Amino acid sequence: MANVGYVTLTRLSGLKREFDAIAQNVANMSTTGYRREGVIFSEFIARGGNAGGALSMAAGRARVFDMAQGGLQQTGGRFDFAIEGEGFFLLETPDGPALTRAGSFTPSPEGELVAPDGARLLDAGGAPIFVPPDARNIALATDGTLTADGQPIAQVGLYAASQPERMSRLPGARFAAEGGVEPVAGGVILQGFLEGANVQPVTEIARMIEVQHAYEAGRNLLEREDERIRDVLRTLGK
Repeated sequence: MANVGYVTLTRLSGLKREFDAIAQNVANMSTTGYRREGVIFSEFIARGGNAGGALSMAAGRARVFDMAQGGLQQTGGRFDFAIEGEGFFLLETPDGPALTRAGSFTPSPEGELVAPDGARLLDAGGAPIFVPPDARNIALATDGTLTADGQPIAQVGLYAASQPERMSRLPGARFAAEGGVEPVAGGVILQGFLEGANVQPVTEIARMIEVQHAYEAGRNLLEREDERIRDVLRTLGK
C-alpha cells in the first residue's frame, strides 16, 4: 500500500521543481540574455517480486537550459552588444568567471567595460577591455574587434563552457561553468543591439497550467489513498 504514496510523492516533488522553473522563466521574460530553464524527469523501474509486474517511480531532479537564440532588439547604444549564434560573453566577477548573453556594458571610471553591477567584460585573451576616455567613435566589428577612432583596442571574446553539463545558473542571466571555459568560434557580435530572453510566454503559461493540474491530480490521489487506508484500518479494528 505504501508504494502508491512513494510513487506519487516522487512525482509531486518533480512537478514542484518544474513549476518553480516555469515560474522563474515567466518572471524573466523581459530579462536581457535570459535562457529558459526546464526539468528532466527520469524513471526508475523495479521488478514486482513474486506477484509479477513492476514498480515505476519518476523523479525530476536534473535541470536543462534552452540555448536557443533570443530575439534581437536594436538600441543604438555603442556599448550594447548582442551575440548572434554560439558563444557567451565572459565576465570577471568577485565570485569567479561568469558566462552571459546579456550585453549591456558601460565604461567604468577607470575606462574598463563593465556590466551594470561592475563585473568586467573580458577580451579574447581573458583580460579586461579598456576604452580610452577621450575616444569619440567606438565601433565593433562582427568578429569582436573593438576600435576607438579607427584604432583597434581589443577583441571582445566569445566563450563556451568546456563541460556544458556542468553549467549552473547564477542570479539573472549568468552561468557558472564548473568545468572551465574555452574560446568558441561561429558567433558574431552586433553593436547597438541587445538579445532578449528566449522564453515563449504562451508556451510557458500553458505548461504551467498543465503542471498545476498534474500536481492537483497527484495530491488528490494521495488523499484518496490515505482515506482508503483509514477505511481498511477502521474495518480491521472492528
